[in-house]
Amino acid sequence: MMLWQLTEHETAAVIIGVCFGVAARIMMLRTDYRQYPTHPHGKIIHLALGVIAAGLGAVAVPSLLSKNYTAITFLSLAAQQFRDVRNMERQTLTQVDKMELVPRGTTYIEGIAMVFEGRNYLVIFSAFVSSLFGLLFEWYWGIAAGLLSLFVSKWFQSGKNLGQIAEIRTAEIRLYGPDLYVDSVYIMNIGLESDREVIAKHAMGMLVVPKNANVKVTIANLGQRQAILHNMSTILGVYRDSGEPALLPMAKLDLSSGTLAVFLLPRVNDEALAINVLSRVPVLENAVRLPSEFAGENSKEA
Repeated sequence: MMLWQLTEHETAAVIIGVCFGVAARIMMLRTDYRQYPTHPHGKIIHLALGVIAAGLGAVAVPSLLSKNYTAITFLSLAAQQFRDVRNMERQTLTQVDKMELVPRGTTYIEGIAMVFEGRNYLVIFSAFVSSLFGLLFEWYWGIAAGLLSLFVSKWFQSGKNLGQIAEIRTAEIRLYGPDLYVDSVYIMNIGLESDREVIAKHAMGMLVVPKNANVKVTIANLGQRQAILHNMSTILGVYRDSGEPALLPMAKLDLSSGTLAVFLLPRVNDEALAINVLSRVPVLENAVRLPSEFAGENSKEA
């Protein structure tokens, strides 16, 4: 359905929908410590896709009400386009990851790509809801529904952080000859005396203590561990260069308790900042496991 075929009331509703859809995309788009999306070209790409998604969501309402179901087929084309966006983000980040001193890892990259696809659907939701209320009722109801949809989009924008599911605290770095420990957790063997001197001077240890059985399995995921190391190294810096495996940050499990020990060589050796950064590491959707729910279902069946 073309814009010039709409009545004045329908046009106002579509404009409100597009405005709130674009506002939702702007609200959810930011370049943070990960420096992604890049500025300005990465942002331009995502804002342009946000405008397209907002237009589709806003125009879908009068199309449905006028029984012009052919126009709705464009939504399926949009879904394919947004899946292509996900593939584009995955490929770009995979290539960039090869140049990182501490890479993100495939699980983190897939999570970022999934987020960028999902946010376009939230844009369609905001545009659709505000356009629907603006068309069925007065224009100011469309604005009210649009404002509410922005709160919903903001709530779905991000998931849990590590600090919400685990206790974070610093730990002592211990060197017993060539053996490196964080608290009581064995990390690795350091063969060179020069590397041991660097570690004794610059190293920092952290412990991630799970709050329940589900968290134990989640933080054991290798992708989640790599995300922790990447975020910490991105914000605090990393005291190493390429070709120095002994100085690579690592995260190892205490198999008896499920506690995750994190070994870092930060440029900024600030324990309070490190605790804050580690607490805000996102919990990756692909790393979440819920074994307790399976156990609960089995107990009900019994």
